[in-house]
Amino acid sequence: MTGPITRINPPQLHATPGYHHITVVEAGRTAYLAGQVPLDPAGELVGPGDLDAQIDQVAANALAALNAVGAGPEHVVRSVIYVVCAGEPVLGAAWRSLNSSVIGPAFTTASTLLGVTQLGFSGQLVEVDLTAALPG
Repeated sequence: MTGPITRINPPQLHATPGYHHITVVEAGRTAYLAGQVPLDPAGELVGPGDLDAQIDQVAANALAALNAVGAGPEHVVRSVIYVVCAGEPVLGAAWRSLNSSVIGPAFTTASTLLGVTQLGFSGQLVEVDLTAALPG
C-alpha cells in the first residue's frame, strides 16, 4: 500500500502558481505514464492548431490512463508539461487550461512546464508526462 503523499513548499523557495516544489511519497507502487498526447482512440490528431482542443484530449487521455491503474489526478506525484510555443503567454494559458481540466488536481504536485519547438506528431501542440503513486 502506498503511504501518504506529502506536498511541500519550503518558505525559503519562491511562491508557486499552484504546484508544490517537493512531493514525498512513502514506499509503495508507482505508475509511470507515457507522455499523453492529443490523439483520439483511432490515433488521429485532435484539434490541429487548437491548443485548448488538444489540452482537452490530452486531459481525457491522461485520466483514462490513470483510471486504468486505479488512480486519479490526486495520485499524481510528478508532472512534466510540454507546449509548442515561442513565448510565456502561451505557456501561462496552457497551465491555466490544464489546471481547470478534468486532471487539474494532478498539477498541485511537483510540476515542470516547458516550451518546446516540436513534439512527436505533426501538428501536436501539447504533451503531458505523469507519474502517480498508486493507491492501496
